[in-house]
Amino acid sequence: MDQPIGGQPKGAVPGFSLSDREKNVIIAGVLLSMLLAALDQTIVAPALPTMAATLGHAEYLSWVVTAYLLTATAVAPLYGKLSDIYGRRPVIFAAILIFLAGSVICALAPNMLVLIAGRAVQGLGGGGLFALTQTVIGDLVPPLERARYAAWISGTWAIASVAGPLLGGGFAEHLHWSLIFWINLPLGLIAIAFISNPLKKLAIAGARHNIDGWGALLLITATSLLLLAVNWGGNNYAWSDPQIVGLLAGSAAFWFLFGLRLRLADEPLVSLEVLGNRIVLTGTVTMFLLQGGSIGLAVYLPVYMQATLGLSPGDTGLAMLGLLLGMTAGAGLSGRLVPRMVNYKRIAHVGLACAILGLGVLAYIADQAHIMEVELATTVIGIGIGTIFPVSTVAVQNAVDKKDLGIATGLLTFLRSLGGAMGVAALGAIALGNDLPLAGEGAMTAEMAGTHGSFSTIFIATGVMITAALLTFAFMPQKPLRGYDAAKAPIMPE
Repeated sequence: MDQPIGGQPKGAVPGFSLSDREKNVIIAGVLLSMLLAALDQTIVAPALPTMAATLGHAEYLSWVVTAYLLTATAVAPLYGKLSDIYGRRPVIFAAILIFLAGSVICALAPNMLVLIAGRAVQGLGGGGLFALTQTVIGDLVPPLERARYAAWISGTWAIASVAGPLLGGGFAEHLHWSLIFWINLPLGLIAIAFISNPLKKLAIAGARHNIDGWGALLLITATSLLLLAVNWGGNNYAWSDPQIVGLLAGSAAFWFLFGLRLRLADEPLVSLEVLGNRIVLTGTVTMFLLQGGSIGLAVYLPVYMQATLGLSPGDTGLAMLGLLLGMTAGAGLSGRLVPRMVNYKRIAHVGLACAILGLGVLAYIADQAHIMEVELATTVIGIGIGTIFPVSTVAVQNAVDKKDLGIATGLLTFLRSLGGAMGVAALGAIALGNDLPLAGEGAMTAEMAGTHGSFSTIFIATGVMITAALLTFAFMPQKPLRGYDAAKAPIMPE
């Protein structure tokens, strides 16, 4: 399953021959494509009851979300490798077109099975859009300046987090749920039109490589089994049930085989040189831990607000703005400070320390807090968490050669997504063990008020995850960031 493929086509020129206007157009286009994938993680949930009423088989409804998560997470490293070989333009176009094909399947789905299949196809494209957006920005802007664009990425996620539920609920209630998927077509075509011509000027880093098909298959299988286990464990089945134990054992076996493949393959899916880089290793593990805490908090904070504070679902959405906009503000502040500070790691150290402090305060006041106190604490937490995204991403990209930029960014994206899934599962297990409502049950606030345990345990657990991320990040070596002159070096003749 190893396929040799060729490298740079004639006529490709280095990315730094692009004008500032062309760079901004490309960045706007890839951010729009990333918005597609981000929206589809948030827009579907409010419309799930309507879909079930229309298509039937409500018992499989969770698969509408799970199918997308499985495929999007599993393929991220593969897209990074492919883009390092074929170049960014054809691979990002393929990701967009696969995503749009999945959207059409979903919109036309006559039954629940076809809808789930369409969501899986969407994930195959969406997973590439997450990784390739940051990779393309890495091509266009040297590390010293790259962190400034992190606020744009965080802003894209904030827009998706706020607009997704509003659009999904509005389409399902007032128009038709299929518009959730039809809306992707014009947005995707606009993104292609934006980036088509400028992306032709980006050089392809690789010359001639092999695609490790067996390695990709082992990685996708190991990841899928693990994600199925963490999604079903504690919800559909007890963690001790044979189904969950079997999935975890199968995943461990395939991870072991994938590790062997990395050592034995002539050109593995993820090079040992990249994996052995201490900056890449600690940076990606940091993002795994951080995303576990931040996504878990974003999932269980609305449950807390409804079950303990008695907020309605609509008011909860507004109350979540503190966390979401705080993350955007933190990323923007961090992005502006990184080029001005030699010891840029300190930005994330201070930010994460503030987030941990905010979580400690939130855990202390959880049972008798006022909404304004919660809003202030979550805003501080959001700002603190937001500071590390630009620093970690830029540090990892700065640590590798240009030829490995795609696979390093894909690996970072993969572990971020996997960390988010694991974090939600871990907090779900804690909620179950402390008599707390699980995510999705928070709407029954009147009945649940005063009938559950303390959410302090959730906030303490989140604080532990982010503390672990801070400790891991502290061990990451700091390498001076390349500027424009250094960034040109890899593509200039020696």
